[in-house]
Amino acid sequence: MATPKKLLKTISLSPKKILQPRREELLEQIQKDGTYLPKGIYHADLDRGMLDFVKNDLGINVNGKVVNTVDVIITTQNWAQFTQTWNFQDLDSNIKPPFVATVRKPETPYGTNQGATNYRIPGRPLFQYALVPNFDGARNGMDVYKIPQPIPVDITFEVKIFTNRMRELNSFNQKVLDKFSSRQAYALIKGRYIPIVMESISDESVVELQKRRYFIQNYTFKMLGVLLDEEQFEVAPAVSRVLTMVDVSVKTRARKAVSKEPNPNTIPTNYQFIGTNTILTQTPLPTNYDFYFVNSNNVEHYSAFTLTQGTELYIGKDLTYFPMGPNTGLKVVIEKQAGKTNQDSNILFDIKLV
Repeated sequence: MATPKKLLKTISLSPKKILQPRREELLEQIQKDGTYLPKGIYHADLDRGMLDFVKNDLGINVNGKVVNTVDVIITTQNWAQFTQTWNFQDLDSNIKPPFVATVRKPETPYGTNQGATNYRIPGRPLFQYALVPNFDGARNGMDVYKIPQPIPVDITFEVKIFTNRMRELNSFNQKVLDKFSSRQAYALIKGRYIPIVMESISDESVVELQKRRYFIQNYTFKMLGVLLDEEQFEVAPAVSRVLTMVDVSVKTRARKAVSKEPNPNTIPTNYQFIGTNTILTQTPLPTNYDFYFVNSNNVEHYSAFTLTQGTELYIGKDLTYFPMGPNTGLKVVIEKQAGKTNQDSNILFDIKLV
């Protein structure tokens, strides 16, 4: 059996990328313009992608002659204008079949792509898309690129072939059925593969006995597209890191001896009486301790009392020395100097643990 000529023409000498290399290749296509953010997708991009899909993926030629494809979206508004400017016409300025035209229905409902009919996030929050490092000449940082969730849309297109011969119709029908042998085909739009589903095939041929018959075959496709507005993208700073360099000497130095002072025999304790306050108490200590009066400020007289389990016992007045037993608290009551009752006062004692 002879080798098919078509197979010889389609053999690729370089293997196609798969898995991780293929994902990196797709990412390079998305970031082809040098930005870390994806390209926006609008209605015009989806229309252009459908036209390119019909022309490149569904285009046919019969007996070496390419079947013309109308390169604009046909609507009832621009059909009359298009018939005046098409470039495939006969000497009488009439359209010359065969040709393929694409018609778009004006309604664009909320889409069924990405399972959006069951779950929707209210408020359209922004989601993290990428973390991009930056450097301002002094600090290393990171920028957070955020984008909103794309809006899914379902756009219905009708692709019509006009011909007066059955051979073009059969060839186009075979090309469509082969392309959509699976559930859907894909159109590459702005670096994204947008699914297209074929819904129905219908015949709209016009039969007139007095004129030559021509065929009109209608193919209805639904594009499961998405809309993504670049104006809603956001770039925000994330983390900044400062590099601090410190020079450390490698020379070893002898540690200095730490001088230890001897434990003092007495502990200076200053009793302060703020404002009009004239009474202070000392919490009990577990051992015997003695009080030695040192000096005072704004104190005319002072009296000392012991506190033992809620019992108060008078010791004396203006004492230079008095002992205290274990687990015994001290209460000091002062009389401030005349004319200074609103000023601060203090008494300094030396406390010696026995």
